[in-house]
Amino acid sequence: MTSVKVVGAGLAGCEAAWQLVKRGIPVELIEMKPVKRTPAHVSDTFAELVCSNSLRSDELTNAVGLLKEEMRRLDSIVMWSADKNRLPAGGALAVDRVRFSQDITDKLKAHPLLTVTEREITDIPDGRVIIATGPLTADALAEKLVELSPANKCLNFFDAAAPIVTLESVDLDKAYFASRYNKGTPDYVNCPMDEDEYKAFQRELRDAKEAEVHGFDDGNVFEGCMPIEVMARRGEDTMRYGPLKPVGLPDPKTGKEPYAVVQLRRDNSEGTIYNIVGFQTHLKFPEQKRVFSMIPGLENAEFVRYGVMHRNTYLNSPEMLDRYYRLRSDPRISFAGQMTGVEGYVESAASGLLVGVETALELLGRPPADFPQETAIGALAHYVSNETVVNFQPMNINFGIVSPLGYKVRGKRNKNMEISRRALEIIDETGKRI
Repeated sequence: MTSVKVVGAGLAGCEAAWQLVKRGIPVELIEMKPVKRTPAHVSDTFAELVCSNSLRSDELTNAVGLLKEEMRRLDSIVMWSADKNRLPAGGALAVDRVRFSQDITDKLKAHPLLTVTEREITDIPDGRVIIATGPLTADALAEKLVELSPANKCLNFFDAAAPIVTLESVDLDKAYFASRYNKGTPDYVNCPMDEDEYKAFQRELRDAKEAEVHGFDDGNVFEGCMPIEVMARRGEDTMRYGPLKPVGLPDPKTGKEPYAVVQLRRDNSEGTIYNIVGFQTHLKFPEQKRVFSMIPGLENAEFVRYGVMHRNTYLNSPEMLDRYYRLRSDPRISFAGQMTGVEGYVESAASGLLVGVETALELLGRPPADFPQETAIGALAHYVSNETVVNFQPMNINFGIVSPLGYKVRGKRNKNMEISRRALEIIDETGKRI
């Protein structure tokens, strides 16, 4: 049986490897950790969650909720571990990031058809290969990928990770537990701000000193992972319509909604550490301590991790890849993960799932799955391979790239639910033949 080399043991690489070995295809999973790490990685386990522990909404009226449910029904290893290690987070799916990664690592390493090789890849291997080295692809390999592009260039943008604080250092006389609109259980710590506190915070944040990141400018950020200080510079109220939105979070002390609210989300199963939601940043560490300590309840916060900024590289995929994430000019090479231009942990894993399934079916001499655009998994693949897309940018899953229903359904939530119902019927039928 032909074996496949999977380069990179992030979410996409792990998902691709799992879909291959469960169908009887031998896999060599090549991972540069612990020999070498990127600036954003801190552990030696597979599928490490770097920027956040949230996999976002778990509802079928939300496109990412649909994507996760499609993956569950296709025996995703990422969703298996996510569900096993989920944390209370209202209507979202948050996980204990340490246990999440460890369980995926253990399950893959225990499979008899999977071999792990710990080394850095500096060139594209021979034979059938899936490159899933992620948005932090090492420079040597990135240079090789540039040569594959018709325009002789890859693309890149910058994103950032949020700080984490200990719960015991949060002043709960000022902060309070609640979920927006009292949805689910009160899983978030909420730090309320009045107008004067917010405006002072916004001014200091706007003018705070940033760490130097080569090649960074405010216009070269991904909108979905925008540093909080960049958001502060975009206008006085920008944050209040984003991560500091107070709607649906009344302060129990007053019974009224604050002027702004900073939310903290649990980051481990013990509930001892929380990340500051939406506070991706590349401020200098002392500046993070100074400015974020202005948030009511965080005056004496203990920061166990400060925010960090890093370059994310992605391919000019519409020119390079087909709907199976294969390189058009050399189909033995496939890509998966955020380097293809799918944005987000779930989307990255979903691309790995598709690549693993389609590669296995091809090697087994069976018809392709051909996930259609009516499904979330298929919609992502069609987006990144659509040659008519101009000014290609990383994309989160959204109902806008899923094929419309073709008939009217009253109400946005009802329409989205109908799109999800249709997609899951297709996924269930597809699952029977793959």
